[in-house]
Amino acid sequence: MSRSIFSVLMLALSICVAGCGGEEPFRKQTYPVVGKVTVDGKPPGSAIQIECHPVGGMDAQHPTVSQTESDPDGNFKISTYAAGDGVPAGDYTLTFTWLEFNIMSRSYGGPDKLNGKYSDPKTSEIKITVKEGSETNLNTIELKTK
Repeated sequence: MSRSIFSVLMLALSICVAGCGGEEPFRKQTYPVVGKVTVDGKPPGSAIQIECHPVGGMDAQHPTVSQTESDPDGNFKISTYAAGDGVPAGDYTLTFTWLEFNIMSRSYGGPDKLNGKYSDPKTSEIKITVKEGSETNLNTIELKTK
């Protein structure tokens, strides 16, 4: 009897293991989006957080979040699934937030040094279109604190 219980348990275990592998999650095709930000004509000197907001709203079936942060010189590559992999094709509004990085808490905080001017997708005037099959180079995006 113990041999049949062992056989049933092994069968159940192998079904569970086989069920855990399965298909990879759905991924939209992404296309590189690169650029540079300056603030009042100068490199920011610290990271600026950048997010893409789909103009038509979030895809309910396959939602994605595309974002990045600039380097201190202002250069950036936007990511969706992996570092610098790009953004699905479509129209987007970009938002920018420039906060202080707290080394102790390892998080960003404090007031937005851009005074909230670019942090709301409803009011940000920076729009981009990502086209299938090609890199989108945004060149230099000039942000202003005033």
